Amino acid sequence: MQFGEVRIDEAEGLILAHSLRLEQQMLKKGRVLSAADIGLLKQAGMNFVTGARLEDGDLDENQAAQAVADALAGPGVQSNGAFAGRCNLFATQGGVVVIDRDRLDRLNLVDEAVTVATVPPFVIARPRQMIATIKIIPFGVNQHTVDACTAFASTGGSLISVHPIKPIKAALILTTLPGIRDKTLAAAANVTRARVEALGGQISAEHRCAHDIGSLERTLTKALAGGVNLVLIIGASATVDRRDVAPAALEKAGGAIDHFGMPVDPGNLLLLGHVGAVPVVTLPGCARSPKPNGLDWVLARLAADVPIKPKDIMRMGAGGLLKDLGGHASGAAWPAITTPNDLPHAAAIVLAGDGDGAQAVETALASGLDPLVVVASSASDAAEENLPPCDIRLLREDANPFAAGLAALPDDVDAALVFAEGAAISVTDVGHMLKALDPEEGRAIVTAGDSCLIHSSHFGATSLSHLLMDHAEQVLDLPISANP
Repeated sequence: MQFGEVRIDEAEGLILAHSLRLEQQMLKKGRVLSAADIGLLKQAGMNFVTGARLEDGDLDENQAAQAVADALAGPGVQSNGAFAGRCNLFATQGGVVVIDRDRLDRLNLVDEAVTVATVPPFVIARPRQMIATIKIIPFGVNQHTVDACTAFASTGGSLISVHPIKPIKAALILTTLPGIRDKTLAAAANVTRARVEALGGQISAEHRCAHDIGSLERTLTKALAGGVNLVLIIGASATVDRRDVAPAALEKAGGAIDHFGMPVDPGNLLLLGHVGAVPVVTLPGCARSPKPNGLDWVLARLAADVPIKPKDIMRMGAGGLLKDLGGHASGAAWPAITTPNDLPHAAAIVLAGDGDGAQAVETALASGLDPLVVVASSASDAAEENLPPCDIRLLREDANPFAAGLAALPDDVDAALVFAEGAAISVTDVGHMLKALDPEEGRAIVTAGDSCLIHSSHFGATSLSHLLMDHAEQVLDLPISANP
């Protein structure tokens, strides 16, 4: 293709490079100049005009765009016809957009003249939604360049397609441990049901069982007998290893683990497996929240019958940080709380040990934590008369002070801030912890230094160390201020 400034007398048939506003009319960019147009340009006093002229073997911008679009469009995709060097692709049906990212990159690397932009792979498109656009940069492209692009687009299956979502008939299994409240299980079930129904599916059966390998194996076998095409498992305790309760039960039921862990946050601890042809997904803790997480990426593909291999999950890292978890040393701040009612009703448990926990008590009172429970050892010199004159309950407990403190809390408490023996945090730190606590977003436990804020859904715990290990996916660790 030739391009440049041309004398007016030689400009007939030239593709106009820039729109020109003349007294009589507007000549738009891309217009092929006619003899009449040349006359208008001469009347306007112009001696030169800038434009392009195709050579043998060139396709004009619309021909090139349409050729590439036709090669790209797979099942569920159609073009709207090329105009001004652009051709858009639309979904003919709702479903999951499947894109061969590697081939798309190779196509875009052929020549700067041809560009293809798409929506992110595996998003859910609605009918008639634009999912890709092909733009030819110059006014013409050599046929060989277009042929190279269409070869990448058409070789190896569809480069861009839309897979329709098929109805999911799922079974939901919730495992339980002592101390887990029914309302916690019900809330998790409701969120999961809404997630499945949003994809046009249904949870046809809900099962509950103890959180042990044998019970879960039997329940999984029972769920599979119901003719479902998907099983979702919400564990009372997070899966932290391929040999943990849920994956062990899956294998004992005759299934196999496909992949454990994903580079998507929230969603890191998702486990994908199968029994026969039925996928089995052990949900990460964040799936208790309706907010987007890695489970949504997996569910969408399963609903559209798009295969998910381990490498597919392992390639989800780019774009996999779905939410800033905050609390980093970089100084990221949590959003401001607009009203006091946005904060949870939090109590304080001071594990005083052999001391009196005076510093922690002062911090708790200054932070407005209520009620306040001090748990001291039988050898402690702590006495109620030595504590501040306010509503503070003093307990004596040597065996399990943590559990004793939780047991002393009233039912209307949303959370408890546990101060370990000798813990030193500031009122500011307490405020940050309260703001960060959000069980619906997978942050049911917030730690800062030696202090730990625990949502009421975990009040049945009997060991703080076990709680932190068993529910690591729900723990957010915040830095403490320099001067407690």
